[in-house]
Amino acid sequence: MSAVKKAGVRFVDRSLFLFLVAVWSLSTTVRGQTDGSSVVVAMYNISAPQGSQTVLQCHSQRMVWTQDRIKDRQRVVHWDLFRSAPDYTMERVLDMFSAGDQRIYNGLNQGRISMPKTAFKDGNFSLVIKNVGMNDRGTYSCNLHHHYCHLYESIKVQLNVTKSARKERRFWDGQKAVYVVLVGNTVVLPCVNRRQIWTEGNSQEDQQQVVHWDRQSPGVLHDRADRLIDLYASGERRHYGPLFIQQKMNISDMAFSRGDFSLIISDLQPHDQGLYSCHLHHHYCGLHERRIFQLSVDPPLPPEPTDAPQALPNEDPITNVVEVPPRVINVILPDQRGHFLQQLGYILATFFLLALIVLAIVFLTRRWKARGFEYDPRATAKPQLPIVKYMGHVPINKDTEKCIPEMKTCNQEETKLDFKNNLLKEAEMSRSCSPKVIDMDKEMEKFPWK
Repeated sequence: MSAVKKAGVRFVDRSLFLFLVAVWSLSTTVRGQTDGSSVVVAMYNISAPQGSQTVLQCHSQRMVWTQDRIKDRQRVVHWDLFRSAPDYTMERVLDMFSAGDQRIYNGLNQGRISMPKTAFKDGNFSLVIKNVGMNDRGTYSCNLHHHYCHLYESIKVQLNVTKSARKERRFWDGQKAVYVVLVGNTVVLPCVNRRQIWTEGNSQEDQQQVVHWDRQSPGVLHDRADRLIDLYASGERRHYGPLFIQQKMNISDMAFSRGDFSLIISDLQPHDQGLYSCHLHHHYCGLHERRIFQLSVDPPLPPEPTDAPQALPNEDPITNVVEVPPRVINVILPDQRGHFLQQLGYILATFFLLALIVLAIVFLTRRWKARGFEYDPRATAKPQLPIVKYMGHVPINKDTEKCIPEMKTCNQEETKLDFKNNLLKEAEMSRSCSPKVIDMDKEMEKFPWK
């Protein structure tokens, strides 16, 4: 038993270690988002001719500047329960806003399920369940919403209930924490997030949002890039570098109201090429993004030739007009659905007309054939052939073959008399040739005469 207990202790220790490693990796990722370092979200290669105007587009709706007028309902946490058996249902357990009371959805959970009231101050959103029962089994999810910052985070915990104290344990299954709790005990399902966005309100909002553009000349490292412009949500704008750069590079005044932080560069020259970076920072919401643009300058475009003829000095441009044939043909295709239906109607009508013509030809052909068979002058009445009946005869020997005369029938009565006479003759001859006796009456009954 001691060996089994040691193995169980080792398994529990290993599970707790894996759980702590997962939590540490999650917290490390969160810290990486809030330490102020930008995350590269996009890279672009842009080429423009010399002397033209180019726009390096940098958009983000998450940076749209709107006053947080309903702070009490911007941050919210809610716990949900998913039961896989028997009917796979999702149930809302409770929710709580940053400045409001808790709301429990099932009356049976009043006084039994709760969450710390200081959750939005210390970042502890754990769920406390007292007197655990079999009906509490399932997968719980802790959902953190920040409507102003457009952020959403979720943490899942699976709760299993057992009636044996030896099976009570906690472990990490690779995706979520699993708690096996004894019936009737109290359990705390963990959900801890101490990021500033969840624990503090929005103060000095206009200083929390800022966008700035940097430029790296060819061969210059990122940490030595030149700052071009800074723009705060409050409207404060800072330009850097020589005056001609400040005049040719700018951002729209409506950037924070539209989410468009694009950099406009006019009169593009070869010395303007390089690597440009658009940095978006929202310190309160924990947003730090960077978009990179590789700008190259091509030779200027040649002047476009004019198609209008030039008049000679002594010519009158009004009387001597030379018409130039058009070089572009515009084809306008209607986009209306009725045009398509009209064309389809024409096609169907054509097929229907062809089908009628084919049916008419087939009908007329059959009529002509039937009329030809009915009035065929070559058809003549043929005489009815006489009916010949072949009568059977009694088998005879070779010796008596010469004694049988030829029988000919003309009508029914004559055939009957001749047949009787032949039978009499055959009977006389059979008496002399064989001992067989022929009964005339029986032989006559074999042939039904009408």
